[in-house]
Amino acid sequence: MVRVERIETILLDVPTIRPHVLAMATMRHQTLCIVRLHCSDGSVGIGEATTIAGLAYGEESPEGIKLAIDTYLAPLILGTDADRPGAAMQRLARAVVGNRFAKCAIETALFDALGRRTGLPVSELLGGRVRDRLPVLWTLASGDTAQDITEAEDMLARRRHDCFKLKIGKRSIAEDVAHVGAIKRALGTKASVRVDVNMAWNEVEARRGIAMLADVGCDLVEQPIAGSNVAGMARLRAAAAIPIMADEGLTGPASAHVHSSHAACDVFAIKIEQSGGLRAAQQVQTIADVSGIGVYGGTMLEAGIGSIASAHAFVTFPKLDWGTELFGPLLLTTEILQQPLDYSDFSLGVPAGPGLGIDLDEDAVSTLRRDRPARLFVDQAVGA
Repeated sequence: MVRVERIETILLDVPTIRPHVLAMATMRHQTLCIVRLHCSDGSVGIGEATTIAGLAYGEESPEGIKLAIDTYLAPLILGTDADRPGAAMQRLARAVVGNRFAKCAIETALFDALGRRTGLPVSELLGGRVRDRLPVLWTLASGDTAQDITEAEDMLARRRHDCFKLKIGKRSIAEDVAHVGAIKRALGTKASVRVDVNMAWNEVEARRGIAMLADVGCDLVEQPIAGSNVAGMARLRAAAAIPIMADEGLTGPASAHVHSSHAACDVFAIKIEQSGGLRAAQQVQTIADVSGIGVYGGTMLEAGIGSIASAHAFVTFPKLDWGTELFGPLLLTTEILQQPLDYSDFSLGVPAGPGLGIDLDEDAVSTLRRDRPARLFVDQAVGA
């Protein structure tokens, strides 16, 4: 039997190519929690847990994820059968409440190691891919209208993205709608324009804002109000002229069932971390499918590992009505993979090699890891 022998967690701090402005925070770097799972036969699987702006988005942070894995999750599965990811994850589910992001990173590493041993891609271990490429949008989040238009036109010219999501909710509704309208007019029929409010509005504001956004040609509105307000989402969805997508309100299969039973949205933004893992994300997709709800492949702005893990799950979905937003690696200044991911023809190619089909660039990891000696020395000097 191949056993789980050791689990290693590493924090990496990676600058972003520009400030990424959301309703709740402005990101200038991304912190990744990388997991390496070592097995008794020498195989090693990798996983990633990444959040948006630390604790500004949700209840898990990279630092907390590392602590949870090191202290609670890793000891529970050390010595277990590495060829049975389902059994290992069931063991974690019985003993640890919540901690979906941490569990997702462990599950990803288990499947990656299993795929490397068997020679199969993770997508085949999850039931089999039905496509090899995924459409990928780009988020325009500089906050500056002219800069966002220039950025979008450059993406179109390079055939990298032809669908754009705008982060709004930090300014007044009128200012945000004017921003969206200007970008849509500039791009015209060349691209789809959508918005993500990240729960910044109350229900009254959302009713007004959604109507105004429909008038300027916006195609979809993501999570306009608090994720916990399912009844409010249902009321907005019933009155809206454009589709409403749930995101922060989706925290796994149970929440997907609640949204479905309340007719609270037209589209699910499915994220493997937010769902609690690769197989949990597939369960959310199944609920969407049987409920007639559209599907969109979401992101936590993960780097290459988390983005490709998501891609392996998404290529198994029968339908991806609204595409994906697996652009996280493109937002970072430093590549952490030996071979950069294939972004071309408005899509992302999903590797067909064993496991995730990717390998870490160990030099980049050494440079970016938070606990490197140079970083500790600088921090101590600043503290002094």
